[in-house]
Parts: sequence; C-alpha cells; structure tokens
Amino acid sequence: MKTQPAQEREEKTRRVGAGKTKKPDTAAVSSKPLVSECDDLQALIAKRAHELHVERGCRDGFALDDWLEAEREVLSQVPPVKSTLTASE
Repeated sequence: MKTQPAQEREEKTRRVGAGKTKKPDTAAVSSKPLVSECDDLQALIAKRAHELHVERGCRDGFALDDWLEAEREVLSQVPPVKSTLTASE
C-alpha cells in the first residue's frame, strides 16, 4: 500500500496531466507565407532601383534617386489599404 503523500502526488499528477491538450500539427495550422508583404515590396523596389541604376549607365552618386524613383513606381501600383479605424478611435 502507498503512503498518503505518495498517493496524493500521484492523484495530483493525474489531474494536471488530464487537462493537457495535444499540440496542433503546425503544417496544417500555418497557411501564412514565409515572406511578408513588406519584404516583397522591398524586393520589388530594390529590383527596380537596380534596373534604374543600369539604365542610367551604372553611374555612381544616384543610388538614393534610383531608390526613391523605384519606390514611387512600385507603390503607385499597390492598391490602397482600407483602414479599419473609425474617426472616433
């Protein structure tokens, strides 16, 4: 026969373990893309900035101009995001 403290520990362990749930399969749960939309935009802007740099003849000193122009071009093609905030928030 088990001693009183050992029996209590065993019952407590059973109660604690009974409430545990099985972890969900992460492959089935996550449908989120690995690359965020912001990373995609940055990659598109970088690609276009490089194209502008090459079109300019690969001259130094225009990196910021090329980046800003690429940003304008790429962002002008992105549809605006509707805000979920109301005027009272």
